[in-house]
Amino acid sequence: MKKLTIAVVLGLASAGAFAKDWTTVRFGVDASYAPFESKAPDGKLVGFDIDLGNAICAKMKAKCVWVENDFDGMIPALKAKKFDGILSSLSVTEKRAEQIAFSDKLFNAPVRMVAKKGSTLLPTAESLKGKRVGVEQGTIQETYAKTYWEPKGVSVVPYQNQDLVLADLASGRLDASLQDEVQADYGFLKSPRGQGFAFAGPEVKDPKTLGTGTAIGLRKEDTDLRQQINKALAAIHKDGTYQRLSKKYFSFDIYN
Repeated sequence: MKKLTIAVVLGLASAGAFAKDWTTVRFGVDASYAPFESKAPDGKLVGFDIDLGNAICAKMKAKCVWVENDFDGMIPALKAKKFDGILSSLSVTEKRAEQIAFSDKLFNAPVRMVAKKGSTLLPTAESLKGKRVGVEQGTIQETYAKTYWEPKGVSVVPYQNQDLVLADLASGRLDASLQDEVQADYGFLKSPRGQGFAFAGPEVKDPKTLGTGTAIGLRKEDTDLRQQINKALAAIHKDGTYQRLSKKYFSFDIYN
């Protein structure tokens, strides 16, 4: 019994030694995805995800530090401890869950295709055969397109960030683009450069590759951080902060 007691005490001491005091939380972000994350003309990071992260940190009484990173390198950078969490419209998928943990849900992320107004293209392999479809590297949209479209003759073109996808779509180098519906609507279609384009076909659905909404990506071993973030998330829902921030950007319920 005495040996058992000593073992328990040593175990608790060891656990305490490795527990981290989260007075600063570093979030990785790809600032090319307005209205969720982008850069203002003065270089400041802005967007719904940025506001959510700052609100979460405020509830945790922690300092929020934003670390810019290309989206396709987010998970490796998280695991390499370049930052503590991924807060960048990251969808929850089974494949990602094999490598990292996730916070509670942030918001829904429906997927749509965009093409020129009047286009007869549909988000199917048959309709897109021989066409060029742009996607951002490392996204669920790239995974979906390469899984279901590329083997059937669709040219899936990955780009370093979403701004480059939309730039080539606008210039005519792409026939269509596949991305988050809200990002396409608010970040492109409702902007001057998106004039002449529209959604093509219905929402694309496939839970296996496209996931079940977005969350903050975390290292599996940082269970204490996940618990604190989830507690802060619940608090900003309860006190109305989440709803206030949502209404700042959207005219609909982004969560449901």
